[in-house]
Amino acid sequence: MKANFKLINGVFNPSEAQKVLMDLINTKIKYHSLDSFSNHIRFNTDISSSKNRIEELNKMAESIKKLIEIAEQNNIQLQLTSDISIEFIIS
Repeated sequence: MKANFKLINGVFNPSEAQKVLMDLINTKIKYHSLDSFSNHIRFNTDISSSKNRIEELNKMAESIKKLIEIAEQNNIQLQLTSDISIEFIIS
């Protein structure tokens, strides 16, 4: 089974776009930080994959900030689209 959802679909001014995107990225960073810390403390698991993902998300945030800065300087609105796909994986 597979389902698709439109999470974001609209035109935003740079300030609105930055808020929406940074909130999403910061939520993902918080998730990885808390989840990896919790698993490391409880099960002594390797947290390198979460650290790598946090680093990727931080780089993504910087790239997005640069694009938004260009949009602000040029008074350009931004079209944001984000789809979520959920698929059952039976193991």
